[in-house]
Amino acid sequence: MGQETIPHQSRMDAARKLVVDSAFVPCPAEDGDEIYPNGIFHFNITKMLEHINQNPGQYLLEEIPLENLSLFSSSLNEDYVSIADITQPLILAEISPGRYVVIDGHHRLERASRMRVKAVPAYRLHVHQHIPFLTEKRAYLAYVEYWNSKLD
Repeated sequence: MGQETIPHQSRMDAARKLVVDSAFVPCPAEDGDEIYPNGIFHFNITKMLEHINQNPGQYLLEEIPLENLSLFSSSLNEDYVSIADITQPLILAEISPGRYVVIDGHHRLERASRMRVKAVPAYRLHVHQHIPFLTEKRAYLAYVEYWNSKLD
């Protein structure tokens, strides 16, 4: 799957190794929940958005210049692109220190690009903010290992 990335150097400077939380409980996935799959890493977008909406002070809403984001449009539903609400924020997840991918909002991003919009609203979630929304324990353990390998 293609990656959309945006560098964020100040977070890279503060990146720390993750320690496995033996009490980690995967985020449940209920019927109808939107899940973002990226290899073995499946994030529950529905629960993530609920948490963001219930805790707005914990998440910074930013305007991200479109030129900083890469488009991934090979599997987008054209009908949905045409009606995507570009005022709704994207979600960017830190997948390695200072490196972010779009995990929610590909249709909005594509529509904004076609409309030649200069910037889009987005939440940039740091690793500690999005890792609780992994839906499997094995994915959590692999994510911790993957993240830490990027710090060596």
